[in-house]
Amino acid sequence: GPPFTHQQTPRKMVYYGQTSCEQDTERYLDVVKYVFSSYKKEVPLIINTMGWVKGEGLLLLIDIIRLVSPSHVVQMDVYDWKAMAPLTPEYVHLTSGLYTKGKQQAKCKMGMDGVESWSSSELGTDVSAPDYKLLYVHPEFPRAGSAGEARVHSCILRDMAILGYLGQLQSPDIGAVIPLHSLVPYQVPFNAVALRVIHADVAPSNIMYAVNASWVGLCRIPDEIRCQSEGPVLLTQTPVCDCLGFGIVRGVDMEKKLYYILTPVPPENLRQVNCLLLGNIAIPNCILVGQQDVEGEIPYVTSDYNYSI
Repeated sequence: GPPFTHQQTPRKMVYYGQTSCEQDTERYLDVVKYVFSSYKKEVPLIINTMGWVKGEGLLLLIDIIRLVSPSHVVQMDVYDWKAMAPLTPEYVHLTSGLYTKGKQQAKCKMGMDGVESWSSSELGTDVSAPDYKLLYVHPEFPRAGSAGEARVHSCILRDMAILGYLGQLQSPDIGAVIPLHSLVPYQVPFNAVALRVIHADVAPSNIMYAVNASWVGLCRIPDEIRCQSEGPVLLTQTPVCDCLGFGIVRGVDMEKKLYYILTPVPPENLRQVNCLLLGNIAIPNCILVGQQDVEGEIPYVTSDYNYSI
């Protein structure tokens, strides 16, 4: 079945915080390195790369192939459209990626005596040619690999994945769905966790507005949180660190200095969480709009909206 029907806890996870890595490819590659470093080669590993294969996306893919040294590469072409060259070991060996250099092909130089001499020079440290088998798949039916529909489907599947994950907060008994405002949240003191907004520069005075009613990664950084005051503790850089799960900041109490967080992560894992990362992943609209038994305005939903803004 589709992924949202059988979610599992990953062995190693990093919260990148965006649906596309275009804005920060360097951090994306750091994340890939960090996750891949925990692979002990005791079982076969399948790497599902993303569908961005144009321009910088293709260069990033070449970097990743160099980084993970796969035994096989499966390349699926698009029907009736030559999107990209076959990713043969020779092609990857000679082509520069976004951050790695390829081996320069031999160049012909004319000597002083008029005799041609051949030389090859290295552009980078990647001197060994990759050794993998390319399995090239060319579909023979129309519309295979069409990107337009894939974008819509990925948005729907992402919402379904979030809903499936939050479904763990519900009672296993079949019955009415408990709305967000009826679930009991965890109370987390400001000074117990560090906070970082991944995808944008937010002024410290506005960070609590950004965090409130947001989807956050519950993470563990190696540094101990030391805060002399009541917080909040704000990180100046985005860490590449373990993510133990996700939650929704249901509310922020500025007087008591508390975050109210809803999450299905078990308490024994929550004890390790010392960092909240806020990305650019939206909570599905139906969760907020579909809150039942609310008198007056639905929390976090604006009905009096000015379309001229």
